[in-house]
Amino acid sequence: MAHTPHELAEEFPADLAKIHALKGADAHFARLVDEYHEVNRAVHAAETRLEAMDEAAEEALRRKRMALKDEIWKRLQAA
Repeated sequence: MAHTPHELAEEFPADLAKIHALKGADAHFARLVDEYHEVNRAVHAAETRLEAMDEAAEEALRRKRMALKDEIWKRLQAA
């Protein structure tokens, strides 16, 4: 399996235990994490040209990934 950049383990290495705990305790947080992974993989597929995508769609995915990451970060800080 190819390495997918921007995985949450790379983005928040010190918070892996907290991420795991919150995923089990907070259904909304778990959905955020799942959605982040889906969007991140779609961005990676577009960047590596595994899937054809126009620049505007790719940029929209990047913005969505950033917004999800920001929300995850806020929830990690609040926990």
